[in-house]
Amino acid sequence: MDPLGAPSQFVDVDSLPGWTDAYEDKQLGSRQNPVEKARVDVRSPFPYRKDINAKIVLWKGDVALLNCTAIVNTSNESLTDKNPVSESIFMHAGPDLRDELQKLKGCRTGEAKLTKGFNLAARFIIHTVGPKYKSRYRTAAESSLYSCYRNVLQLAKEQAMCSVGFCVINSLKRCYPLEDATHIALRTVRRFLEIHGETLEKVVFAVSDLEEAAYQKLLPLYFPRSLEEELQSLPYLPADIGNAEGEPVVPERQIRITEKPGVPDDASDEEGLEADLSFIGSHAFARMEGDVDKQRRLILQGQLSEAALQKQHQRNYNRWLCQARAEDLSDIASLKALYQTGVDNCGRTVMVVVGRNIPVTLIDMEKALLYFIHVMDHIAVKEYVLVYFHTLTNDYNQLDSNFLKKLYDVVDAKYKRNLKALYFVHPTFRSKVSAWFFTTFTVSGLKDKIHYVESLQQLFTAIPPEQIDLPPFVLEYDARENGPYYSSYPPSPDL
Repeated sequence: MDPLGAPSQFVDVDSLPGWTDAYEDKQLGSRQNPVEKARVDVRSPFPYRKDINAKIVLWKGDVALLNCTAIVNTSNESLTDKNPVSESIFMHAGPDLRDELQKLKGCRTGEAKLTKGFNLAARFIIHTVGPKYKSRYRTAAESSLYSCYRNVLQLAKEQAMCSVGFCVINSLKRCYPLEDATHIALRTVRRFLEIHGETLEKVVFAVSDLEEAAYQKLLPLYFPRSLEEELQSLPYLPADIGNAEGEPVVPERQIRITEKPGVPDDASDEEGLEADLSFIGSHAFARMEGDVDKQRRLILQGQLSEAALQKQHQRNYNRWLCQARAEDLSDIASLKALYQTGVDNCGRTVMVVVGRNIPVTLIDMEKALLYFIHVMDHIAVKEYVLVYFHTLTNDYNQLDSNFLKKLYDVVDAKYKRNLKALYFVHPTFRSKVSAWFFTTFTVSGLKDKIHYVESLQQLFTAIPPEQIDLPPFVLEYDARENGPYYSSYPPSPDL
């Protein structure tokens, strides 16, 4: 009831029937016990879990009306999209929400940002931006949509939220096939609850009439309510069910060593990494990284086994990671010196480093290292590329080689293994010499991944312009030095 005694329009999530409730009533009515009747020899990758199912609610209704800790708003990059979900949230939240959103300065595709709920029953609103879908960029769209759901859940975990109300993030305006998107939504939530289930009590999927049918059809695949339903659903699972966190898996592109280097293999349609980088620097990925046998022999001479060294390094990295997650790094984050943007031509995540935004002499560089680990830990589990903008940097922004060596030594092996290219944009002669010395005498395995890029047009042969957010000063510098390149591409609003 509201203060005037009228019935409240908001719906308490605890009053909603759970995903298993109707099913259990049906089973009791039919006097069958599906758990005892089922004989499951082959288990589903999403096995029957009563504890997880108890957290799931499928509700046909307006997400803006949910009384829970946070609801999810799907919008565009400027957070001004006019879709039924957003318009309802704005209407119920009141005018203060728009003022709050202006302070966020937009949101990149796949990211999640937090505001207060204002006049809503929900305490918070988590805003996210789903991808625009095109069949030729399906892999990129899948990865971005996964990031939306994963980042929303991660934010809820970090803020110690009890319940989250999801709308269907992929809006009709963005043309994402509903059933494909539902697979990603459900398996991402399922995997998150398997790992971090203790952090959330309720996850509500708020759907429309059109969306309800897809969710009713696919929920049993990822949240089977009995062993019998698990067995029945198994044949209908898609071939790609993602990795351990539900993230879409991109088939690894393997580098083949031919008997006759320089002579092309049999013609095929397979995209190689060399082709992807054919216009950028040298063909770095055709070369091997160091003598593995020599490295192993040196380890043995040091009286410490490779396995022992790896365990020791992993323990050290885990300590850094725990500290990074516990530390307040908001001052480093505000520099906007490291951020995730889109994907390259091979569907790999693109991370951007802006050299001019790093005031080396004014900040705590150990906190900078912690921030790098905090941001990159979940990125580095799959293939990724780094774009370093050296544009207009000076001595005030130069990273010390000792810091870079420490960073390289601290990070987990996955960082080095999954880094496929480092694009060094707008290098100077001095920076090239410094990079050569550092990669030759200080670290191994990095030199062949560096590609010096003199212009943005050159960079766009590997990363489409719509997949990378460029700082305005980089755009201005490149236009001045190399001429205009893509007149319809707008600068990033939040840099």
